[in-house]
Amino acid sequence: MCAPLLPSAARRQLLLAGAASLTLARFATGEADAAEPADANAPNAIAPAEALTRLMDGNARYVANAPANKDYSAGRASRVTAQYPIAAIVGCADSRVSPELAFDQEPGNLFVVRVAGNFVNEDGLASLEYGVKFLQVPLIVVLGHTNCGAVSATVDAIQKGVVLPGHLPDLVRSIKPAVAIAQLHGDADLKASATVENVRLNANRLSVSKPIIGGYVKEGKVKVVGGIYDLATGKVNLL
Repeated sequence: MCAPLLPSAARRQLLLAGAASLTLARFATGEADAAEPADANAPNAIAPAEALTRLMDGNARYVANAPANKDYSAGRASRVTAQYPIAAIVGCADSRVSPELAFDQEPGNLFVVRVAGNFVNEDGLASLEYGVKFLQVPLIVVLGHTNCGAVSATVDAIQKGVVLPGHLPDLVRSIKPAVAIAQLHGDADLKASATVENVRLNANRLSVSKPIIGGYVKEGKVKVVGGIYDLATGKVNLL
């Protein structure tokens, strides 16, 4: 029998406890300040613009069905001791979207946080802060996608009064602000418009989030962008 889901507060405490344990371990080994200053020789010590170029070049290869990454065992041993992701992805849990494939990146290149509806909650924010602070991730991409079930369910809940079971109303509450913004535009396709606004809203939130990511963005060390993955073509369109 599966264990019951922990309440959000309990999950957050466990996550923070895990992060604290990692930090303490790094203090004990003299590695706690590895992110301050950043290691100029690290494989991901690149400008945010360069990281974005690599992702978009990879997406172009994916769309053309000409991926550069075909041997996923390559570099496996070297990744045992450390990771150097060039970007963090805030993605949807949708099974049709795989960030590593969509951007044609080898294992270890992407630090991925996924939740249905690709929005940022406190748990996800803590993960992204870890990626920026301790892994020196220079780029964060909030990646939505066409025909998003989570956004569609939220629109239906608002327009049709659909009552969702379990914890799904929590998901609706998180996406509802984006739907409200999309409604102001009066676009014919509300679900598509809400998908775009959901990405923009969460990218903007991350850009000014305190106490970590917003500061890195202000200093130019980190860039936050949004994009929409087209399920039909595989192409990522930046917003």
